[in-house]
Amino acid sequence: MSTRDTTTLSAQLRAVLALTHTEIQIADTRIAQARTEAARRALSDNADNARDRAHAIEAAIRELGDVPQRVAPFLGRGAAVVKAVIDQAQPFDEALLGDLTLEHQLLDRARYIMALATTAGHPGVVALAQRLITEHTETVDWLTTVLAEDALGGPAALRHTRLQAGAGTLVKLVNLPVSWSARGLDRVLDAVRATPPALGELLAQGAHAGDVAVKTFSASRDAALATAEQVARDEGADTAAGALRSIRTSTGTLESSELPIGDYDDLTVAQAAAAIKDLTEPADIRAILLYEQANKDRHGVITAVQSRLTAIAHEVAGLS
Repeated sequence: MSTRDTTTLSAQLRAVLALTHTEIQIADTRIAQARTEAARRALSDNADNARDRAHAIEAAIRELGDVPQRVAPFLGRGAAVVKAVIDQAQPFDEALLGDLTLEHQLLDRARYIMALATTAGHPGVVALAQRLITEHTETVDWLTTVLAEDALGGPAALRHTRLQAGAGTLVKLVNLPVSWSARGLDRVLDAVRATPPALGELLAQGAHAGDVAVKTFSASRDAALATAEQVARDEGADTAAGALRSIRTSTGTLESSELPIGDYDDLTVAQAAAAIKDLTEPADIRAILLYEQANKDRHGVITAVQSRLTAIAHEVAGLS
């Protein structure tokens, strides 16, 4: 094996080691965002596996006669801290896409390492590269599924932080197309006097027919939202009505009679889980989850909801 081959292979292993330390820190920070125990275990296992991979990569570097960079863990932690701060100021999907970019880079470098090690005749490094390819492929698939779950309206395996949720909502509000009369808008504004400022800002996007002053007063938010949705539908403002329904769904304030499963409150855990398997619309699945969390919070039902959405997300992402 030539000196150049050794140098190139060693350099790639050191690059992957530094990225792996970043991956470890990110996985640790994501654990707090896990929505379910299964997601928490997956993230914890990924962090532990990444630590094992880091040790294996260090051993491979020594096998080549090189010395692992001792600053790599600190660089990885620093990069992860910076990424965590940036994550809080951007929408949830952008944060996950950043995670996915890291995993793809690790995967691509692992494939390159396998080619280099194969050419250089290093079976131990080839075996390590095969392990890296397998584990990073699994992580890419998991993150792709989480993104698909979020694209379907959730619930994704990871929760949005408050800042991420706010950033995502702002993007949606700015781009919300509303085309209805000023009179109709006035009626809805009157109906939502008690809604929070974010909702007032959403409705203000529809003021294309003139300036509309959005005023908020203290009253029943849930009743105001329901009334606003009905008024919007009566005015033919389906987009705004859909946005209002989304807000009501996300706060878990839908009535039992509005759920996609009939007589839901009377169902046992087993019956509810069976009915959830028949749901095909992500919005319906999300409505059940949020209603369940706000009212009964039964673990078996929540697990069934997450499993159903994950199955749909796999299909959408082409992973099944």
